[in-house]
Amino acid sequence: MQRIEAANKQALERILGADPILIDVIPASEAIPTLTENRILHAGPPLNWDQMCGPMRGAVCGIAVFEGWARSLDEAANFSAEGAFEFLPNHHFDAVGPMTGLTTIGQPVMVVENQTMGNRAYCAINEGLGKVMRFGGNDHEVLARLRWLRDEFGPAFGRALRHLGGLPLKNLVARGLTMGDEMHQRNVACTGLTLRALAPAFAETVRDRGELSKALAFIGNNDQFFLNIAMAMGKSIMDPVRNIEAASIVTAMSRNGTDFGIRVSGTGDSWFTAPVEMPEGLYFPGFTEADANPDMGDSTIVETVGLGGFAMGAAPAVAGFVGAGEPSSAVDFTRKMSDITVGENPEWSIPGLNYLGVPTGIDIRLVVETGIVPTINTGIAHKEPGIGQVGAGVVNAPMHCFEKALIAFAEGVGIT
Repeated sequence: MQRIEAANKQALERILGADPILIDVIPASEAIPTLTENRILHAGPPLNWDQMCGPMRGAVCGIAVFEGWARSLDEAANFSAEGAFEFLPNHHFDAVGPMTGLTTIGQPVMVVENQTMGNRAYCAINEGLGKVMRFGGNDHEVLARLRWLRDEFGPAFGRALRHLGGLPLKNLVARGLTMGDEMHQRNVACTGLTLRALAPAFAETVRDRGELSKALAFIGNNDQFFLNIAMAMGKSIMDPVRNIEAASIVTAMSRNGTDFGIRVSGTGDSWFTAPVEMPEGLYFPGFTEADANPDMGDSTIVETVGLGGFAMGAAPAVAGFVGAGEPSSAVDFTRKMSDITVGENPEWSIPGLNYLGVPTGIDIRLVVETGIVPTINTGIAHKEPGIGQVGAGVVNAPMHCFEKALIAFAEGVGIT
């Protein structure tokens, strides 16, 4: 239908015309005024305590202790079962979070502003690698790191960004793509570029040399530091694409370890869900598929803007890391994703594909018509709370989400 094509053209123009800038780091309570005591935002579509997987429960218990809402992990679990906490998706509050994706009042969040449309999106700071809360970690080490992020690093990061006048992200990502990043499972280049841009501002605004050294080392030692920035960037780009009448473009994909959900522009803020799938990939020494949790996290927002699995052709090293075959096969993933998108982003091009722009604008009609579902690069969490990441892999979005969305979309535009 001509009306759908015109709406999708408008959606693509908003995606390509976005100008995301990382402008600040502020307390989540300041960024999201409706984020109150005992309210816990999580990754994925809505779910309650009884539906939560092990890592999600572990993270909830840990964050409750971190916030002072419970004295112990056991008490936090009891409070959760009794309904003491309100659980809501990050996406309902202009926010995103990786893996378990918890956001609460005491955490610092990075602020990305889409200066074309004037909207903002938020994401907590990446904690680093190993045992971390986003994978369900909740011991003393995890909570101590969260306190340091809240009390020292977060405020210093915010001061540096304000001193710098913000960090433009569009060109930084373009450079990262030419250096082997895809912005989901590989963020080495973009993390380095971010550190290079921010280091002088940190040096100007952090007076204590020990604190300065610790802050810069924290960024430099975490190859995935940029992931959370990319996620907030993706959210800031895609939110203005919501609620375009008759547009069949996916505005969000997300998972919570139980369900996979998508949102579509022309159907507003409704979620279309299906059981989440298990990632296929490689495991760290000592772990196997039997240890793995089903996929989770809001990080699939990067695939909706053409990065992650859609840009794997830019990151051949990722194919081996996530168990997706030989490095040469990475380009096949990107070419396949071109079959389910309405355009490409010429500003984010892939050298290994003759500077083809990343496939952009997932169309639910094309997904159902071709039978091709989005490919997602992902980390793999242990199924038990408190253990952390056990591998990395590739997962497919469930087709049933797109079939359900297409039925609702067709009804909305008067197609029977």
